[in-house]
Amino acid sequence: MKLIIAIVSNDDSSAVSANLTENGFMVTKLSTTGGFLRSGNTTLIIGTEDEKVAKAIDLIKEESKKRTEIIPATASFDISRYASYPVEVQVGGATIFVVDVEQFIKA
Repeated sequence: MKLIIAIVSNDDSSAVSANLTENGFMVTKLSTTGGFLRSGNTTLIIGTEDEKVAKAIDLIKEESKKRTEIIPATASFDISRYASYPVEVQVGGATIFVVDVEQFIKA
């Protein structure tokens, strides 16, 4: 057994979750917050058999799209002056962890 932990953008979470459940995977959704942009994302937890891991990862990748966003950033030029300028960052996609599970019980 494997435990798949997939962190996806809130924008993609419904599509990813629907894609997984339509293909027979049971998904638990957790609301989480990213550290870099402090933006909302969703952590999906999926327990599955070893041979189905590659299929689950492919389904997650199908619906997790990377995109570019412009965010404001602040720079300090000296003690009293700050300037705000836009910075382009890549968001979206998925971060996926696959962990061995010693025991899986569905009660």
